[in-house]
Amino acid sequence: MKFSWMFVLLFVALLLPGGVLAKNNKKVQFTDTFPIAECQFSPTGSNPYFRLQENKVLKFDNWQCFAEGGCDAFEELTITVTSETKLIEFELDGEMIVVNARVVREDESADGLFVEESQNFYAECIGTQDVYYFREDVVVADGSHPGQWVVGENGALPGIIFPGGAFVLGARYFQEIAEQDGALDRAEHVEMGLELNLSAGTFPNCVKINETTPLEKRGLSEKWYCRDVGLVGDGDLKLIEVVQP
Repeated sequence: MKFSWMFVLLFVALLLPGGVLAKNNKKVQFTDTFPIAECQFSPTGSNPYFRLQENKVLKFDNWQCFAEGGCDAFEELTITVTSETKLIEFELDGEMIVVNARVVREDESADGLFVEESQNFYAECIGTQDVYYFREDVVVADGSHPGQWVVGENGALPGIIFPGGAFVLGARYFQEIAEQDGALDRAEHVEMGLELNLSAGTFPNCVKINETTPLEKRGLSEKWYCRDVGLVGDGDLKLIEVVQP
């Protein structure tokens, strides 16, 4: 029987110093080593908070914040779990790993103008429901590619975008491990058992995750996920519509 890495590594993190990336931060440790080689990966999955369901679309905007004067621009975000998959190959501890990853596209705009498009490559570890992150392709309005990374290049390693198993309060882990490419997002589980009332509906069984990066001293992104829906809030952006396949 397989168990999510979370149950084992959470206790290790409490007792021992963190991994390579966390060693300079003695107050807060974030797990950066995962049992990648033990996984059989799938581009679809059953993680209830981060389901790789082909052709599912989530639509967000910050209308409430904008209407109240708290946001300078009207922002929109569309997340599409595409029908596309891509084989990703990389070497880990002398072993070649091949993953067929699902492509999830994010399209962002502000006041109707293009801001950013990203393609994110995820796959679920069969048996544990851990959803791993292997690559991000990014283009922004000026044509540059900030934070773009590929596992196996420039020392980049896979991270966990959302763990399987029980949601463990206090769990901390890296979502991206690509320091040379400026991608070191990490997550901390801070709340659970929430019920959220949004334009898209009322959702029970929700959790909150704070995302930070050691590359920015004050960088903080608050995200909310609800069971059987997925992401429902990203800062001021709130879910307004779910398009099921």
